[in-house]
Amino acid sequence: MLRWAGAIMVVLGAGHLVILTALSWDAIARWVEQGLWAAVPLAESAGSDAVAFWAGAGSFAAPMIVLGCLIWHLAGRGVAVPAWVGWGLLAWWTLGGVLLVPSPFFVGVVPSVLIVLAARRQALR
Repeated sequence: MLRWAGAIMVVLGAGHLVILTALSWDAIARWVEQGLWAAVPLAESAGSDAVAFWAGAGSFAAPMIVLGCLIWHLAGRGVAVPAWVGWGLLAWWTLGGVLLVPSPFFVGVVPSVLIVLAARRQALR
């Protein structure tokens, strides 16, 4: 179950970055043209550059990939991931799905539940 949870998280994070890169290619090209240093200012006037950053590189997609890889690795070693990780992710995915409808946030419920179930299964052993 943990391998599935990790794989789903990696796919969701990577898919998010790929799609946002494709949709925001113009903004990313402007960053490269202007130089990456301070290409995305924090001011509201940043417009599409700020949106592209916070939806792509600044989003939770990269940490989600790393967390998915960690869960995959731990599953391969037979190490249980604590249930609180699953519950925390479940709360985050659910809140994101409620606030941003329609969105694929609710797909994240699946790996969250798998983590909780794997932790419970490990506790019963």
